[in-house]
Amino acid sequence: MPDEVGRRERKKQLTRQALVDAAVRLFTEQGYDRTGVADIAEAADVSKRTFFLHFAAKEDVLLADSEARADLAVRAIEERRPDAPMREVLAEAAARMIDNTTAGDLPAGLAALRARLVVTTPAVQARVLHTTFTAQARIAAALREAYDLDDITSASIVGALMGAISAAAVTSLQLGEPPERTRAAMQQATEIALYYPEISTTT
Repeated sequence: MPDEVGRRERKKQLTRQALVDAAVRLFTEQGYDRTGVADIAEAADVSKRTFFLHFAAKEDVLLADSEARADLAVRAIEERRPDAPMREVLAEAAARMIDNTTAGDLPAGLAALRARLVVTTPAVQARVLHTTFTAQARIAAALREAYDLDDITSASIVGALMGAISAAAVTSLQLGEPPERTRAAMQQATEIALYYPEISTTT
């Protein structure tokens, strides 16, 4: 039974990745607005029904790993050692998210495509903003619980960190820089957000 469950999960992940790859290719070749769910499903050799088992809408393909990245950040906070300074924990949370992006969205071209579409396509912009807000709220809630902060403080700290990382990544991608430079930009943004100005770790 465990082997069968593992095979099903691997097949599910392969199908999901095939949909992402097909969407990236079609959005790039024929444009976002001219590409429909049926086109993506056909290019991935699956049915529309299968597409909707993985994604609610075509713009969600551009955010395929967003929830997983938020999970990584939340776990970094929840799994901290009891005496861990806030800055150290936030740095670990950011590192996990950056590693995930570097392993997936950057080499797949998904991050660059999303950066282009978010400034030209209202549907993508709205979905990215909604997804970003949801992720920040989850991470802020975990930080608030971990360090007994008030809502505004936790939201401000997380917003500053994630906003810096996102802005650095988008700028790097719009400049056409390679994945390693985009990764370095996100790491630099983390340092700036956490150390300039300093975040109190005694709260």
